[in-house]
Amino acid sequence: MNTHTAVSATVYWTTLDSPLGQLLLTADESGALTSLSVPGQKGGRSVGSVEDGWRADPVPFRAAEAQLAAYFAGELTHFQLELRSGGTEFRQRVWDALDSVPYGETTTYGRIAARIGASRAAVRAVGGAIGANPLLVVRPCHRVIGADGSLTGYAGGLDCKRRLLGLEGVPFTP
Repeated sequence: MNTHTAVSATVYWTTLDSPLGQLLLTADESGALTSLSVPGQKGGRSVGSVEDGWRADPVPFRAAEAQLAAYFAGELTHFQLELRSGGTEFRQRVWDALDSVPYGETTTYGRIAARIGASRAAVRAVGGAIGANPLLVVRPCHRVIGADGSLTGYAGGLDCKRRLLGLEGVPFTP
């Protein structure tokens, strides 16, 4: 007989005020950031989605709070945070590729696909993985644009994407 015991992991959460509105952050027991959601995020979390058993505690988020404040002030170009997000091996490869897109630059879905060795036909799947990114802002999916240079989908909304790219000094056509 196979028995499985559920391991209950503590999830910590806090909110931070930002130029984008109130951010909701979650972390695991080790203090690694597991999600960062912006207001109105498609598929994202909000304070109303905090689950029973989660612990409200700002302490695990001190580094994230300081780095996000510096980023929004235009003083930080690269986050140095421990990130942990669950996803398929394919999603992890896509997210790793996102982490390598430099501040103030953009890339395309096709270039991300090529970077991870995926076929041209996999661009739609790459887009799905980017759209499932649970760590907005700190994992820079806002730096991915359409092949024609257009601002395409962003889970936080195109206005949020414009604001983040503008903060980074990226020229774009509104």
